[in-house]
Amino acid sequence: MFDQPFVRDSFIQQIDPRMRVLLAVLLAVALALLRQMTACCLGLGLGCVLLGLAQAPLGPLWRRLVAINMFILFLWLVTPWTTPGAVVWQWHFIQVSREGVYLSLLVTLKSNAIACVFLALVASLPAATLGHALERLGCPDKLVFLFLFTGRYIHLLAGEWQDLMMAARLRGFRPRTNLHTYRTVSSLLGLLLVRSHDRAQRTHEAMRLRGFSGRFHSLDSFCLRPVDVHFALATVCCLACILWFEAGGIIL
Repeated sequence: MFDQPFVRDSFIQQIDPRMRVLLAVLLAVALALLRQMTACCLGLGLGCVLLGLAQAPLGPLWRRLVAINMFILFLWLVTPWTTPGAVVWQWHFIQVSREGVYLSLLVTLKSNAIACVFLALVASLPAATLGHALERLGCPDKLVFLFLFTGRYIHLLAGEWQDLMMAARLRGFRPRTNLHTYRTVSSLLGLLLVRSHDRAQRTHEAMRLRGFSGRFHSLDSFCLRPVDVHFALATVCCLACILWFEAGGIIL
């Protein structure tokens, strides 16, 4: 299965998975539309609180946030001096605008806030539970089917690829930037696709022999409890406060 370091015993695990998915989507949409710096900072604070409730491990959390901010770094390298506006710093022909810096900081805060929300509410769900929660929320059956099988078999494909690369190295293959390497890697990828197709056929036949009808049935029963309602109300109240700041309650 997927490596899921955020799935651990915490308060968030007591919340109904369907409620967590709905709240994550609601918060992500609301945070993505923010334009005020104060509201974005509060959104990031809410994401950090949710991470605390989920007892997120610091190591995996740090690695994921670093990966996200490495992508945002390219935005900082381009946006401040390509966005027109009031110049705050200039070196020869390079001009850094206040609007560009503001936009970059805004995107950074919102991206990290949304990432924290999803890591706390969604990444803390086991893959199978998340799939069944999506099904109960009315997501297309084919999409849920694809998600569940991806979570189940992608590690097998990774193992197949590692075996193929190990076999190639035992035969003297050393990856370089030449035509031989490109041909070898493309051949290995083709062989991986063939093996994946064969495994998919065998899995499909085995499931049909066991009476598979196209739907997965979960042994877990989802039901709303008072703690779910209280958590949802508290989260929505926090979001309402953030939107109040966004509407002009206090502007930084």
